[in-house]
Amino acid sequence: MNPPGERTGMRPFDPLVQIRDLSKQYVQRRHFTRVVHTVQALKHANLTIARSSTVALVGESGSGKSTLAKCLALLETHDEGEIWFDGRNLHRIPATEVLSVRHRIQLIFQESASALNPRMSALEIVTEPLLIQKRGSEADRVDRALEWMARVGLPPGSEAKRPMEFSGGQRQRLAIARALIVEPRLLIFDEALSGLDLTSQEIIVELLTELKAEHMFTYLHISHDLQLMSELADEIAVMHEGCVVEQQPTARLLADPKDSYTRELLLAMPSLETICAERFAQHA
Repeated sequence: MNPPGERTGMRPFDPLVQIRDLSKQYVQRRHFTRVVHTVQALKHANLTIARSSTVALVGESGSGKSTLAKCLALLETHDEGEIWFDGRNLHRIPATEVLSVRHRIQLIFQESASALNPRMSALEIVTEPLLIQKRGSEADRVDRALEWMARVGLPPGSEAKRPMEFSGGQRQRLAIARALIVEPRLLIFDEALSGLDLTSQEIIVELLTELKAEHMFTYLHISHDLQLMSELADEIAVMHEGCVVEQQPTARLLADPKDSYTRELLLAMPSLETICAERFAQHA
């Protein structure tokens, strides 16, 4: 079967990711009873991510954004639908290739401290993915880790520090260095900017912009902050109750939203004057 959007002998549209009719249901059993409760996290969700683009997936808490991200990163198994990544249906890849695909899709969470082993040094955290893959000698792994730690702006001489010795913004940089050392094709940021102050946000956003320009990375930002995503993303997809109700280029979506839920989100966005006042207060 050809990837979605591809005609035989032609490639008029060749996205890095195409998700079609994705559904995911969780079954919960209450303690001390036989009552079974089901939660439909995804309902025939569709999403397209062009190569070397930045796409934002926005929506309120519980809309299914994180579930979709985990399915795409092969951390959750979907019930129905298809996920195509780099021309391959992830549901049909051999079990022996799952690990290699996971390394090409890196997921960075909001609470970076909880995703980093507190007993490991920064250097050990960044080199661990290469060690798991048995890539390079120890000296090569250390050299690459130090290079990426410097590239993301971690202070020189910080390689022996533990995660909790870093600031929140520095921990996010550490998580990014760990993700980038395996040379991924897609980076998914699950609310990875929302827990940072505005200064840290601006520094991380500038870093990601530079890295994308240099390495042609593809980004998917999962967020509830439509205002922030409107400044970062080439396209915005809006998620509501497990469905992607709309996906458009950012400027077009802001100017002409098609779905009523998108219009509600836009009405809830703070005004430009409010945003400027908040940023001035943070820098004061």
